[in-house]
Amino acid sequence: MNPTLGLGLLLASLLAEDGLVRAGFAPKVLGTWKGRAAAQELSRRNADFGFKLFKKLTSRSPASNIFISPLSISTAFSMLCLGAQDSTLAEIKQGFNLQNLPDRTLHEGFRDLIQRLSQAHHGHNLDLENALFVDRKLQPQQKFLTNAKNLYGAETITTNFQDLKAARREINDYVSQKTRGNINELIRHIMPGTLMLLTNCLFFRGRWLQEFDPNATKEEDFLLDGDQTVKVSMMHHGGMYEAGRDDQLPCSILEMPFQDNISAVFILPDEGKMKQVEEALSASTFERWRGLLNRRVTNVSLPRFSISGTYDLKKTLSYLGIRKIFEEHGDLTRISPHQNLKIGEAVHKAKLKMDEHGAEAAASSGAQTLPMEKPFSMKMNRPFLLAIKEKTVPAVLFLGKLANPSGK
Repeated sequence: MNPTLGLGLLLASLLAEDGLVRAGFAPKVLGTWKGRAAAQELSRRNADFGFKLFKKLTSRSPASNIFISPLSISTAFSMLCLGAQDSTLAEIKQGFNLQNLPDRTLHEGFRDLIQRLSQAHHGHNLDLENALFVDRKLQPQQKFLTNAKNLYGAETITTNFQDLKAARREINDYVSQKTRGNINELIRHIMPGTLMLLTNCLFFRGRWLQEFDPNATKEEDFLLDGDQTVKVSMMHHGGMYEAGRDDQLPCSILEMPFQDNISAVFILPDEGKMKQVEEALSASTFERWRGLLNRRVTNVSLPRFSISGTYDLKKTLSYLGIRKIFEEHGDLTRISPHQNLKIGEAVHKAKLKMDEHGAEAAASSGAQTLPMEKPFSMKMNRPFLLAIKEKTVPAVLFLGKLANPSGK
């Protein structure tokens, strides 16, 4: 049996009020200005990749909830570029919108991006961690392991893949610990013959800069596609936010900041216009929306919700033309030149929870004096899109669509 290289990808996003997690990879010295410029270029390209993948997913399941981290997926496959060559490498770069980037620029850019995103902050915590579970029989190239460690912060964990049950338990325990128990069963099975498995964990926990008062939350109707409705716990808050209208793509846009430098952007298409807005999604559209926002008094109505999604990346990435790395003739010889390796399994799991963050947190935020002007209204009682972004790099961390808060 030809050995296969198994890849597991994980994203977990939890927005809750209690506790913070120490960043796992935050070297003391950041990269040079060239590294910063490369990180910004990678962020732009990653946003385009994310919107392209998101549109593929929504077109295949237009009435489904979707939640992904383009950054999580891109980081893991960029690390695999350290081991790929020739047409396999070219295909990955093309699919992830990384073409025409020299290898040095690509990997040092990701190193700088990971360092910046992983710095500890007072109001939120963002961890991006990679790990390589390697069977003793594989003996990968030391250069690959060294570069994975130095550029992506990936620790190497020796694992006995001859005992698949024990290996699965070890990997899932690792993932559970890194996500603080939010994802416990990332890997449901491991293919026989697997010699190496890669996990990527992106964990975010943040607090709203302006928190909702739980006493104002009321049960209301959420309008689904068609004439159906479901009941949701609708949170309400009035405050000063960056908000605006796009009449070209009929939708309203709202940016709600977390503490420090991460924010959530909500896109609410006009009724019946979701498909039109989705088809226009791109990094340039997202950038244009930023120019339409103005700080104004805004009445926000947002459902309390939790969504999750599990994606078979072998299938999903084939939509974007990425296939060779999953096939027998793919070239991963820079990982191990003497063995025929391929990606046997690729899983991406994402989870998001949004709520008021509790009465104590809301009480501590204090009162806000607002100017006397007509409020802008953002009532999200029908399907909407959302993105969570880091503002200084800048980087799109997560993309999502809430089509049905009940998850059905």
